Amino acid sequence: MRDAIVRLTSAAKAFSTPEGRQVRALDGIDLEIGRNEFITLLGPSGCGKTTLLQAISGFVELDSGRIEIDGEVMTDRPPYRRPVNTVFQNYALFPHMNVGDNTAYALEVAGVPRAERIERVRAVLRLVGLEGMEGRLPRQLSGGQQQRVALARAIVARPKVLLLDEPLSALDKNLREAMQLELKTLQHELGITFIFVTHDQQEALTMSDRVAVLADGRIQQLDTPRTIYDQPVSTFVASFIGASNLLDGRCDGGNFIGSDGTAFRHRECDSKGPATALIRPEQFFLAARAASDPAIEVTLEQIVFVGSSFELFGRTGSGRRLVAQVPAGERHAVGALEAGGAARWYYDPESVHVIRDRKAA
Repeated sequence: MRDAIVRLTSAAKAFSTPEGRQVRALDGIDLEIGRNEFITLLGPSGCGKTTLLQAISGFVELDSGRIEIDGEVMTDRPPYRRPVNTVFQNYALFPHMNVGDNTAYALEVAGVPRAERIERVRAVLRLVGLEGMEGRLPRQLSGGQQQRVALARAIVARPKVLLLDEPLSALDKNLREAMQLELKTLQHELGITFIFVTHDQQEALTMSDRVAVLADGRIQQLDTPRTIYDQPVSTFVASFIGASNLLDGRCDGGNFIGSDGTAFRHRECDSKGPATALIRPEQFFLAARAASDPAIEVTLEQIVFVGSSFELFGRTGSGRRLVAQVPAGERHAVGALEAGGAARWYYDPESVHVIRDRKAA
């Protein structure tokens, strides 16, 4: 990457467990993060994403490897000398300080003159929507407002890179979704690099320019949210990102033949060999959209209404369980179906993705 602001080369870190084992939290990671990029580190608990964030911030020392920020080697540089700031999951606000003092703390420590501190605090609070709340204490704020104070405190010092360690996890669903959009907008306005850690797939897909999916201390796939969702490179990524129907089988002359005999048509199956087919639940539909659309015959087991859509659970004649997701606007078509009855689920062959590598990298 020509304009990378963060570079990690062969980053490795292991921890000892109480049982005397060694766990490799980072297993030789190479990663370049672009200037002004919003990148998300996504993965299950224990995958290494927080350790990677802490290595960039300087709170975790690598066993081996190299970290550069804006062309300068950071590997042995302490946290307070790195051009980064961190927003933590619990916000870590000083309870005895008001909003203005919490926000200005880093500037005061750095010796910024009082008049400049006041102006910069006022500007950043305006940016995060807290103008006029300088005198309030943290306990007088909502969870969303406290999160904004933590953001303001992190960005007022104008870091080159902002690290965000699951900062939205304590918020309720509606507020979390609203803050996702606000964070993305704020990142564009600030023009600085955001490195965001989460285990929430929706957050990663909503906000990111790129997503790095981690498992076992390694990056399994690094790409745009859409590519990772539509074209996962392994069954681990396919199953971790979104709901999925995964079928083991083989490619044979333009068809994918599942191990249970279920067949899907797809252009990617032009070469023979073992593979796994992925079709997302929302890629099934109840009526053919073109004369050439193929279909799968299923017996419906359950129909579940989830608000914006219906989830249909069915089995093929060979016993393969499949899930379809139909928009709530098609409620009349869904209403004609009955649990225990037969149904035809149509699909576009282009929507079936064939994975040659069945395991995580």
